[in-house]
Amino acid sequence: MDSNFQRALSRVLKHEGGYVDHPKDPGGATNKGVTIATFRRYVKPKGTKADLRAITADQVATVYRKHYWTAVHGAELPDGVDYAVFDLAVNSGPSRAARFLQRVVGAAQDGRIGPATLAAVRKADPTELIGRLCDARLAWLKTLKTWPTFGRGWERRVTDVRHDAILDAAERAIAKAVVEDATTIGEVPAPIPPTSKAHRIGILAVAIIGAILMALSQLWNWITGG
Repeated sequence: MDSNFQRALSRVLKHEGGYVDHPKDPGGATNKGVTIATFRRYVKPKGTKADLRAITADQVATVYRKHYWTAVHGAELPDGVDYAVFDLAVNSGPSRAARFLQRVVGAAQDGRIGPATLAAVRKADPTELIGRLCDARLAWLKTLKTWPTFGRGWERRVTDVRHDAILDAAERAIAKAVVEDATTIGEVPAPIPPTSKAHRIGILAVAIIGAILMALSQLWNWITGG
């Protein structure tokens, strides 16, 4: 959902850090994840490295929304999946993020998220989709020649994205279940307030335990022929 953009952006920026101009980074000068080329495209056509150093919060949000979030149709992706795809787009480009998503949902890999890809995404289980997407992302990163230089940071980033994205998906699933149950008995549920990190971890734990219990029940029924 589009309302998730600011939360996703704040998470991305924790990984992007400040100004860097690493000689082995193909993106060149970068500040808060915004490369000099992207800065010139969306903010200032003839911007210098000094301009990039002084980039404002509004300019950063403009770049991320136009160049990444909108490009991967973040507002139309399920909770959790939107963040996982968005972060991948920021780290490796919108087209590659689209192809990775298309690969894991079995859609045509043309690098552009359209109606067919979105339909396939909606049919998939969000938690499983997030896991497969992060696995594919990490496997690809390990093939890059720059892995020895940046690999540790990339792996930590993917791990964090997987964790937070699954929390988002679990939170949405539980919120949806609450609404559906209340609708069934004719009650209007109170708005669900934003959760703390500790609360969200608890939500994920409950979701995982529930999934394990369901799997064990199904296994028992299969063994006993029930």
